[in-house]
Amino acid sequence: MRGTAAAGVSATALLAGCLTGGGDGGDGNEVEVLHGWTGGDGADAASALFSAFEEEHSDVPTNVRPIGGEGNQALDQVVAQRLQSDEPPSSFAGWPGPNMLQYEGVLGDVEEEVWEEAGLKEAHAPEVVEICQGPDGYSAVPIGSHRMNDLFYNVQVLDDAGVDPDSIDSFDAFVDALDAIESNTSAQPYVNGLAPWIVLQFWAVTMLGTQGYDAYMSFIEGDGDEAQVRAAFENVEIVLSDYLNVDAAEIGFTEANQRIMAGDAGFIHQGNWAAGAYGEDFVYGEDWGNIQFPGTEDMYGLHFDSFLYPANNPSPDNTHTFLRFAGSETAHVEFNRLKGSIPTREVPTDRFNEYLTQTIEDFSSAEQRPPTIAHGLAVPQSTQSQLEEAISNNFADPYNPSAVASEFVNIV
Repeated sequence: MRGTAAAGVSATALLAGCLTGGGDGGDGNEVEVLHGWTGGDGADAASALFSAFEEEHSDVPTNVRPIGGEGNQALDQVVAQRLQSDEPPSSFAGWPGPNMLQYEGVLGDVEEEVWEEAGLKEAHAPEVVEICQGPDGYSAVPIGSHRMNDLFYNVQVLDDAGVDPDSIDSFDAFVDALDAIESNTSAQPYVNGLAPWIVLQFWAVTMLGTQGYDAYMSFIEGDGDEAQVRAAFENVEIVLSDYLNVDAAEIGFTEANQRIMAGDAGFIHQGNWAAGAYGEDFVYGEDWGNIQFPGTEDMYGLHFDSFLYPANNPSPDNTHTFLRFAGSETAHVEFNRLKGSIPTREVPTDRFNEYLTQTIEDFSSAEQRPPTIAHGLAVPQSTQSQLEEAISNNFADPYNPSAVASEFVNIV
């Protein structure tokens, strides 16, 4: 499931009582792993991953603890509390990159025991290797990548509306398609939740599609053009104010996605965990399809999931064994084929469905791979939280593109 770094515990509070020493503690036996993959888009994938680990390493006892709650907020809170009280788990699911800055001084380095011993540096894509390095060293091991610039749609709804998805080559064409669904069907043109992180990721893909890669990268690097940021928000407002389900503030993306499956809605924008929820009875190409958000056709919107390694680890040797497995071909096949994500290393694709196989090919051939802003890769957790707060304060119906754009530029 998609996560959020908004744990409800500040980085300052987290580190105030942080782990002492920074090295491995005495080696316990049981590997305790916390993760948030409890929904339909992740529960099966997590089960397959840990079953494969137990089969390959039957001598390593595990205590796998899935912690539910949309957006991983409950998981993040539990992790923060455990780290603050100096009772770290062996490992926990989390994002690499700038997201790790909130754990500075708390995570350990597994470069030698995991990355080098398992040959992971050579096996994984270069940007993956780079982003798994934080202030404390190689503290993360990737488990998969989600694409962030897909629009998913119900085939029958678009057919009934007379919309050819391949013709949607601009934001205006997307709006025309939403208009056609509204005029010619009883389905909701666009469906989603309205949580700040959902709006943030939709703004990001709209910024990429309408203002371009360079404008987006300049923004996340702290040199954004306020007029371009505002223009992207103005486009987002068109979709949210005119075509979004009226109960968006009351539901999450999982329920929204179910309306795509039920034929009650035309489009949804999410990371490709949305596709992980589409079971065998909802057939790719027949019942559902995807296009890249108009203007991002040559991009792969980059998002990674990983396992993080706490310092002063309760079971260092066995945790190293688990992390070496997490970066392996077996783990990446077992997890990602069910999660709706793709491996970050080269693997045989015979066990992946048509959609994921195409996504794997797109990852390899993409001209640009902009990092996600709503999932810890583009900006630190503290910055992301401020951006989400700016959305809550200025872009939550009524929408104020000028005010939120000004805040966005000032924050970053």
